[in-house]
Amino acid sequence: MTDVSAAVGLAAADLPHVLHGAPAAVLMIDLASREVVYANAAAIELTGDRVALPVDVDAWGDAAGLTDLGGMRMSDTTSPLSLVAAGVPVAGEPVAVHDAARRGSTVTAEQRDASEGRLLWVTGFGLAGAGPVPEGAGLETRALVVFLQISGTEHGDRRRLEVLRDRAVVATEMSFTITDPRLPDDPLVWVNPSFTRLTGYSFEEVVGRNCRLLQGPNTDRATVERIADALRRREPFTSLLLNYRKDGSAYWNQVSISPVFDGSGELVNFVGVQNDVTERVTVEQERATALADAESSRSQLRLLAEATTQMTEALDVADACARLARIVVPQLADLCAIDLLDRPGVAAPTRLAVAARDVADEDRLRLLGELRGYRAGASSDTGRVLAGDLPQLIAELPDTGAERHPGDPEAARVYDALRLRSAMVVPIRARGRVLGTLTLLTQLPYGRRYGSRDLHLATDLAGRAGLTVDNARLYEVEHAAAATLQRSLLPVVPEVDGLQVAARYLVGADGNQVGGDWYDVLPLPDGAVGIAVGDVVGHDLAAAAAMGQLRGVVRSYAWEGRGPGSVLDRCDQLVQGLEMAAMATAFYARIEAPDADGVRVVRYANAGHPAPLLLAPDGSLRRLDEQRSPMIGAVPLFGHAAGGARAVEDLRCPRGSVLLLYTDGLTDVAGHDADERTRLLEDTVAAQPAGVAAEDLVERVLAACAPTRLTDDVALLAVRITG
Repeated sequence: MTDVSAAVGLAAADLPHVLHGAPAAVLMIDLASREVVYANAAAIELTGDRVALPVDVDAWGDAAGLTDLGGMRMSDTTSPLSLVAAGVPVAGEPVAVHDAARRGSTVTAEQRDASEGRLLWVTGFGLAGAGPVPEGAGLETRALVVFLQISGTEHGDRRRLEVLRDRAVVATEMSFTITDPRLPDDPLVWVNPSFTRLTGYSFEEVVGRNCRLLQGPNTDRATVERIADALRRREPFTSLLLNYRKDGSAYWNQVSISPVFDGSGELVNFVGVQNDVTERVTVEQERATALADAESSRSQLRLLAEATTQMTEALDVADACARLARIVVPQLADLCAIDLLDRPGVAAPTRLAVAARDVADEDRLRLLGELRGYRAGASSDTGRVLAGDLPQLIAELPDTGAERHPGDPEAARVYDALRLRSAMVVPIRARGRVLGTLTLLTQLPYGRRYGSRDLHLATDLAGRAGLTVDNARLYEVEHAAAATLQRSLLPVVPEVDGLQVAARYLVGADGNQVGGDWYDVLPLPDGAVGIAVGDVVGHDLAAAAAMGQLRGVVRSYAWEGRGPGSVLDRCDQLVQGLEMAAMATAFYARIEAPDADGVRVVRYANAGHPAPLLLAPDGSLRRLDEQRSPMIGAVPLFGHAAGGARAVEDLRCPRGSVLLLYTDGLTDVAGHDADERTRLLEDTVAAQPAGVAAEDLVERVLAACAPTRLTDDVALLAVRITG
């Protein structure tokens, strides 16, 4: 073996010269073709003149009469030659040589007994890195196989055991053991010095005992059972096992066990190889732990980012809480409950949102909140946190509801149904005040046990929720105040002889959408009726205030009996002169008294406003888009002061005509085509039956055309001429 190992480092051209006279049989195999490309003199003696090189490895093995110890030809088994040809090193395996096998048949017991039998020890390895070989092929494509004779015709168990023992000691520095399954409890019958160095047990202390003496309190029982099962089936087995030395110290042991059969196929030994891989396992475990920590940190950051985004997009407090609950389940909890106080530190909280893996548990979680009646300062974990106490972590909850809620059998029953394991209750804070609590729970049997890292994450989530809730509440207060102001500025629709009038106002949901939209119906002293609709640019309290001022200006000039163009001109001059608002759109019309035929003249002017619609008694629809002029405030000193006037259009509207005035919140919707929505509005109005009432018209228009999610105010005014 020393000569062969040294030969690997020589130039390829020298390999045949060095190996040809070696006492051991040596083959060189081409890994690409799985062919024997070289055989030294000892190897040629095995095959005689039966083969010519190159030849397939299995064909060479049959020509040499190689069999396993049970008598099966190598070509019919997973032979060492096949393994080496596949690039798998073979550290040492016994094979037999039988003349009968060369004749192409399986060896019978009689033939085996009658033929000359020898045992060979086979070792094979690749030649990577040894340099070039003849004909330009790299040695990384070649492998060497060495056959050492370890017995003659003697097949006694004692002799084979001695040969295997001696060769194992020479071949490896790993811990090597041999057991005898024919003896009770399959005891160790031999161990090499590496085993005694590895385990601390002497040869005398272990021989005659089973290998289980290396097992200890943390040895995996499932792996032990798998090893025992493989031994019962007489199959090789390799596994990683935590074992213990004589001094009690633990080490990770990579165990490989192989059965050994004699020439008659009887199991005579198990050969075991043990390797201390503690350092490798420790490094792998540390790496796995680091990767798990890194992934956990990334997951927490993703959760925080997603929660922040979702809560920021919420429409109100309830929506923000519902979004948070849905995010933390199941990423951080199996159950989640969010309780908010109406006023910090006062009264009982409201369970505003719940979420659970199982939808049925959501009702149980709500019921548990009702039964417990949490209050700030009460003796419960939630009550203490509401009163300003530190976050509460209950790593292991009591097993039964009777332990958790003594004296409250109904709450105990719900607690048992929820199968709770671990809990966290953290305060939802904002600007130094506790607004409520975030409760996170896990469930048996698979829910995890919460720790301090989970508590830090939950506290961070609750802090972000607190700011969202506080901002949403501030917005709701401001929104409600602005909506109240705006509605107070809008008129009560009067009853007017000869007209049916209906109006609607919808407040937008995004931001302070309470600003510029308005409508008005004004009976005038001369018998005419003024109608108007407008929209001040902006969506805030300033826009709402400007709308009130603009409406007052329109009413004032209309009351003087001015024409529609003059009214809008004067509004433009006043708005720009007093800087009341940046810009606004407006439509104003005078509906004159009816003539003898019941026809009313409608005179109107339009300052950049969406064109109203006129539904005639015959069902025809007309857009009032003639003579449109710039928005109020868009062109400096437009109108009389600049030497011009807004154009006015006259319409003759018989009895049964319907006018529909609206603002752009109905047609200009983010993410939708404005022209398509305008066509939808026109088609809806045109489809109304003859004689449709004003109230019915506005209801049907809103049902068909109102945006699903209202992002802007909508003002709608319908006027039907009845006489």
